[in-house]
Amino acid sequence: MAKFRALLLLGAIVAAASSISFGADAAQSKTTKPPADSRPLTNEELFKLYNNRSWIWKDGAGYFAVRQRQFSAWTGEKKGSYGLGRWFLTDPGKLCFKAIWYAETGKASALTCFSHRQKGNVIFQKREPDGDWYPFKTMPARRGDEYRNVRPGDYVTARFNRMRTKLSQSQ
Repeated sequence: MAKFRALLLLGAIVAAASSISFGADAAQSKTTKPPADSRPLTNEELFKLYNNRSWIWKDGAGYFAVRQRQFSAWTGEKKGSYGLGRWFLTDPGKLCFKAIWYAETGKASALTCFSHRQKGNVIFQKREPDGDWYPFKTMPARRGDEYRNVRPGDYVTARFNRMRTKLSQSQ
């Protein structure tokens, strides 16, 4: 029974993390190979993109705090989950966050990473390991840029706390 619950939880977390797959994905052109003649972003460039910003997803959001590189997130309004962990930069152009995700059925750890490359005035992004490359941020910004959903400030903590309270009452 414990294994079954763990599998259910892992499925819920994967589904929640999949909501990070962006609504912009469908409208953008995608490819499995990095754009020709592109270069990986430096750690400094990546830090500027995410530090003290919230990434608003279709059904949730994640916050990349500078203090202790804390990552916090929530997903799903009804049977949701919340995650708490750390974000870090690794390899040239790669942002990762490792969090323990909590749901009604328990908790599980998950690691999520995104690679970033730039070609000209376009930053491309890919979810690792099996995602497709797509335009993430253009300069000047375009209407469909996913980066428009990465906003300065903390848009996560209030719902994170509500989700944590809700889930603690259901256990």
